[in-house]
Amino acid sequence: MKDPLGRLFPNMPHGWRVALDWVITIAGAVAIVLAVKAWVVNPYRIPSSSMEPTLHCARPAQYCEARFSDRVLANRLIYHFRDPHRGEIIVFDTPQKNGIDLAKSACGSGGTFVKRLIGLPGDRIHEDAQGFIWINGKKLDEPYVQAWRRQHDVENRNRSWSVPKGMYFFMGDNRWQSCDSRRWGPVPRSNLIGKVFFKYWPPGRIGLP
Repeated sequence: MKDPLGRLFPNMPHGWRVALDWVITIAGAVAIVLAVKAWVVNPYRIPSSSMEPTLHCARPAQYCEARFSDRVLANRLIYHFRDPHRGEIIVFDTPQKNGIDLAKSACGSGGTFVKRLIGLPGDRIHEDAQGFIWINGKKLDEPYVQAWRRQHDVENRNRSWSVPKGMYFFMGDNRWQSCDSRRWGPVPRSNLIGKVFFKYWPPGRIGLP
């Protein structure tokens, strides 16, 4: 029985059919990898200290703790099937207004960020004088935030925000070194890319975030 290429190109020399078969196989594999990367799972590198110590960035960048930056995988499908949950670490595109990246305008960098979801649509968020977060009058339990990493800028403490419908409020775990929704506002649902679910690099850091 002839192979598919043999049936399609009966007069093609065997060597050419073998070469064409390899080309098609490799192209198909590349297409599958790109499709998975675009729609299912995508890798990301942690470039700053805003999520320390949950997610490391690499020295000698300021306030980074590790020799290598963590690499993480994000599930790009999950929010097509359910709403985001408070406390999840999420990859998202920073919000824009009138074509201006609000994060870049406020902090000097924007684009794609990785931070923790703190406020859901309709929430009232308050950061008290000690840097603790309150959601709708209830103190948020945050074991992932080290005490000394809470907000150090006393003048910017004791603030409140309301999260509009269809928007989400993000903060970094390293509160005093995180440029987040406290500076540039909430993020539209459409800007959410995916949930971080696995650290795959460096080897000693492999596991759940």
